[in-house]
Amino acid sequence: MMSIHVEEVTKAVAKMCIEANCVLGEDLLEGYQLALEREESAVAQEVLETLIENAKIAKEEKMPICQDTGMTVVFLELGQDAEIEGGNLTEAINEGVRQGYREGFLRKSVVADPLQRQNTGDNTPAIIHTELVPGDKIKLTVAPKGFGSENMSQIKMLKPTDGVEGVKDFVLQVVEDAGSNPCPPIVVGVGIGGTFEKAALLAKKALTRPIGIYSHQKELAQLEEDLLQEVNQLGIGPQGFGGVTTALAVNINDYPTHIAGLPVAVNINCHVARHKECTLG
Repeated sequence: MMSIHVEEVTKAVAKMCIEANCVLGEDLLEGYQLALEREESAVAQEVLETLIENAKIAKEEKMPICQDTGMTVVFLELGQDAEIEGGNLTEAINEGVRQGYREGFLRKSVVADPLQRQNTGDNTPAIIHTELVPGDKIKLTVAPKGFGSENMSQIKMLKPTDGVEGVKDFVLQVVEDAGSNPCPPIVVGVGIGGTFEKAALLAKKALTRPIGIYSHQKELAQLEEDLLQEVNQLGIGPQGFGGVTTALAVNINDYPTHIAGLPVAVNINCHVARHKECTLG
């Protein structure tokens, strides 16, 4: 049995909060570059060049890529044979967020009560999704989520008879409704199946998959390719100025569902699409 001290968790979360907000993933940088080569619109090209330069400056100066440093979402894969010592795991994760946002001079955007709107002052609590998995390690994925994109997300309980075309129509409608609001080029996370809340979680986790990596399921991979092509035909383009790069990826996760249902959730990420991960133990 592997023992993991909560202080390791706190340090790892703090580090990832800063890195996720200041260092753009290589997959996204490659996506920008490919999009730049593909774009014919001079305005779209200029926007993409600006995004690339912005990411470079953020990394060199250790500054946030975007002023909205998000609400921290943490996916915790907890090995069933791991032993957590030294304190409470949830508190350790929140302490990591607290330290990361303070030490990284990141904007604190969390309010304690959704109606009273008083800021917590340290960007906690995080949203923590825990999954028990085999093994004796802990895998942490930190994904700060800005709300310009989060607010554009939707969920719909389709009928089974709506089928694949119904899913495609809904995804395209959500992206079209979002327009320039989520700061495209976006990453589109789609969750299909499960229940109301499971579909949303599937869509959220889909956003942590690197762009350019398609589903291991042949049918879903094809659907991802088809949807990406159709999304980019909407003409919204980088930052909403037109072009053929509205999205960099459409990532789909699915799960078994009830015979009477077809839940579909669409969770949109902005052009930053922040996420970092590490394994402890």
